[in-house]
Amino acid sequence: MFTLAVIPLVFPRDARAQETALIVRGGWLFTATADTVERNRGLFVKGGKFLVTDGNFRDQDTTRARVITLADDEYVLPGLVDVHAHYNMTLGDNGTRQDEYHYNPLIFLANGVTTTFPAGEYDPKGMMEARQRIDRGLQPGPRIFNSGPYFGTARPDWNQNATTEDIYREVDYWAEQGARGFKAKGISPGHLKPLIDRAHFHGLPVAAHLESGFRNTTNAADAVRMGIDRVEHILGGEALSRDRTAYPSWIHVDTASREFKDIVRLFIQNRVAFDPTITAPVYFSTVDDKPGFDFWVDESQFFTPEVQAWVKRQPPRKPYPLFDSLYLAMLRTTRAFHDAGGIVTMGTDNPSRGQYLAGFSSHRELHALTIAGIAPAAVLRIGTINGARSLGAGDLLGSIERGKLADLFVIRGNPLTDIRNTRHVRLVIKGGAVHEAATLLDQARGKIGFTAPRAASPGPARRPGSR
Repeated sequence: MFTLAVIPLVFPRDARAQETALIVRGGWLFTATADTVERNRGLFVKGGKFLVTDGNFRDQDTTRARVITLADDEYVLPGLVDVHAHYNMTLGDNGTRQDEYHYNPLIFLANGVTTTFPAGEYDPKGMMEARQRIDRGLQPGPRIFNSGPYFGTARPDWNQNATTEDIYREVDYWAEQGARGFKAKGISPGHLKPLIDRAHFHGLPVAAHLESGFRNTTNAADAVRMGIDRVEHILGGEALSRDRTAYPSWIHVDTASREFKDIVRLFIQNRVAFDPTITAPVYFSTVDDKPGFDFWVDESQFFTPEVQAWVKRQPPRKPYPLFDSLYLAMLRTTRAFHDAGGIVTMGTDNPSRGQYLAGFSSHRELHALTIAGIAPAAVLRIGTINGARSLGAGDLLGSIERGKLADLFVIRGNPLTDIRNTRHVRLVIKGGAVHEAATLLDQARGKIGFTAPRAASPGPARRPGSR
């Protein structure tokens, strides 16, 4: 386990900035309610919400509003929603994952990611506290829809003998603490059903990384029938062989087969979302022959010098044929699922190992979706409104519409002609508070990871500015 860098930093409150009325003029606008961009006739934000989106300010008091004027090559997009946004990282020789919630939020926000679902927290208490600091304006960062701990064997202390009553009690506890959904991984059918039932009792969704059904794991087809809300990575069903693990079967899946069409139909009939995380397997294999894995910003600079040195000591990445094949299978199955009318969401699933950071990888995931053959406008909706709806927040987030929370980001270049233009973020607005992307990144530079001397045993992560 690494020890977080202890570099005093006092983040400015953005609560007052949220109270300031704001006008955004000029440039172009993608609202996520249509397939096109249009001239931005003027947005008016007050109290953290969009009050005007069509330039008609006649009924608004704009006398003290801050005005932001955009250039003609700048585009306004709704804030991105990452529904598989790992804050945890694996840095250091002992290979232990640890949530990093002091500086990683800056990276997410600087990339236009204004809402995140951590999808399983290794330090759920610390993640809850980070969400509270962000919500109070004490620390810049995206909205965190806390997931609480993993349910299943992905949690080191998971109780394989937990009863239905045990699971109910734990769901109740984390719902009371402020969890906005739950994540299952390595879970048996006998445990998944009570998790779904009790989460739904609280009005909260459940997402899961599922298997084939082999050795008391849960196949997605069974999970859909239980009422699950979102499934990650692969669709499952009878396209998988239930006498072995999932991925060796899924890499050979035929999208024209009856088995594949059956599982797609089951998802669609039950309105279950699919989060493909197309880029995720690439981080475990080779990137040289994969488009989209270039660096438009040197991500290594956001890690401490000690982490940067540790990364340089690591052996070269080796090809992993299974994950290379899985990446290709994810491309074709995601396209087929989308074309059939399935609900696709955007998730990065990138627990950093000192090279790629999840905030930047949101743009890699958007690019991968276009590589799969999905049109850029649809990809932007996948990354915004689809994710918001899958979190149960589609009435508040995910599109630029009157009455919704004012989450957006400003980029250079038309994303409908080249989705990679989403990488070029200049401004981010979350709940009416304005952030310069470059300033957010400056605050995180050189801060993430362990520092020398390295602790012999892990201690509690200290907050920025603590003594």
